[in-house]
Amino acid sequence: MTYSPQNGHGDAGKAQHNGANSALETVDLVGVGLNATDTLIHLERLPERGSKMVYTSETILPGGQVASTVVACQHWGLRTRYVGKLGDDAAGALHKDAFAREGVETQLVVVPDGVSPQSLILVDKTGERTVLNRKDERLVLRPEDLRREWVVKARALHVDGQDTAAATLAATWAHEAGVPVVADLDVRFEGVEDLLAKVDYLIVSRDFPLQMTGEADLETALKRMHTAYGATLTAATLGEDGVLAWDGREFHYAAAYRVPVEDTTGAGDIFHAGFIYGLLREWPMQRRLDFACAAAALNCMKAGARGGIESVEAIEELMATGERYESSLHGALQTRN
Repeated sequence: MTYSPQNGHGDAGKAQHNGANSALETVDLVGVGLNATDTLIHLERLPERGSKMVYTSETILPGGQVASTVVACQHWGLRTRYVGKLGDDAAGALHKDAFAREGVETQLVVVPDGVSPQSLILVDKTGERTVLNRKDERLVLRPEDLRREWVVKARALHVDGQDTAAATLAATWAHEAGVPVVADLDVRFEGVEDLLAKVDYLIVSRDFPLQMTGEADLETALKRMHTAYGATLTAATLGEDGVLAWDGREFHYAAAYRVPVEDTTGAGDIFHAGFIYGLLREWPMQRRLDFACAAAALNCMKAGARGGIESVEAIEELMATGERYESSLHGALQTRN
């Protein structure tokens, strides 16, 4: 379903609908949040200030935190819905085609003459990426763009907090309906505290808990966030150091898998997809985290946010046979737990 807000700000009273919502079905996962068109440029190293560099190719691929998570879950056999905002440009068409190929149900707000979100991603020879984002203000997803049934007719909600007010409303509806909310956050957006209070599974980047709590120690910060916001789980993804999670009683740790890395773009998005897949399968916590780490590792072996979304069987094969990075966290946590 697509509608075009005539004032460019999601005025539902003026929106044009195609009537598809009359038979809206319940899905496994609904994602409300960011999509982006990624332009990947591979470099030997990141440029120094004032320097000039030559690059030989660029690749344009669909990405975005929530959009990529939803696509991965659909790829693994879950039924999914994506709610977001696009311009009526070539980038918007790229996203529509990608969703359609995977079979993702979409509820899209399309802004006439709008420029769809885009990211310029510089990838060095180690696979590490530096991201530059561009977003047309008319492409901000607003609370009035949303419909409650899009959110509550799902078994889980995933948000990223980029458009914080809309994410908070979606999480509030989900919370009221008993739908678990998973969040992927790496920046302290204005008003994010209201969103955090509605999140059940808060899985964030390494620095986010420290920013939110002012703590210097990650374990303490995860505990404080868990208490402050009433989450079921607070966790931080740590790149090569894996993931650390606190459930209110004990810490859980999963080491990252050692694979040849081409591009780390989308690793966190696919990690979240893996966690959600395990959550909806009601797996034990350790299995969820291991599966998520393996899914993210395989994605890093190819270019793009979704380039390495492999089958469930391939992920489980890596879990069974793959080598992991060593980390001091595991031994320390075994002693404390």
